[in-house]
Amino acid sequence: MKQVPIGISARHIHLSPEHIEVLFGTGYQLKELKPLSQPGQFAAEEQVAIIGPKGKFDKVRILGPARGKTQIEVSRTDAFALGVNPPVRESGNIAGTPGLIVRGPAGEVELQEGVIVAARHIHFHTEDAAKWGITDKQRLRVRVNGERPLIFEDVIARVSEQYALDMHIDTDEGNAAGVKTGEMAEILED
Repeated sequence: MKQVPIGISARHIHLSPEHIEVLFGTGYQLKELKPLSQPGQFAAEEQVAIIGPKGKFDKVRILGPARGKTQIEVSRTDAFALGVNPPVRESGNIAGTPGLIVRGPAGEVELQEGVIVAARHIHFHTEDAAKWGITDKQRLRVRVNGERPLIFEDVIARVSEQYALDMHIDTDEGNAAGVKTGEMAEILED
């Protein structure tokens, strides 16, 4: 049985170094609150507001370290509340996506693009992927056995020596299945 831990990903933002400075001040460095499942990644102490045409969310967690481009990941439910219609995309693929206003204590940024609903995916260390015969970008079927068991289709395999084994789904998906972070999912055979 190919079991992977589940990580439920709530709305969050990845900031570019330039946007960190606009939002928090020149030379500002994010402070680590706690490490995440992926090596070198962390939830920052800092939070920002994201503002859309219909609504806003305060206290949106920043994930570090800084990235090349600012990206906001929301659930479909969050998108409705904000008044935007982002596509389901892999992290980093933000071309042609909607933007929002991001407000921090020192300033704000009006993004022209960067809002996505993150595609469900599993991070595999290269050794785990090789052991199970899984290749990067392969589409998988995964059963989650929560209060309301579901089979997720089109779960993207992301394979790298930098990754630790973890399945990432958003809050809408986690709630639909009745699962929590730390529970296990099973990769199904084709």
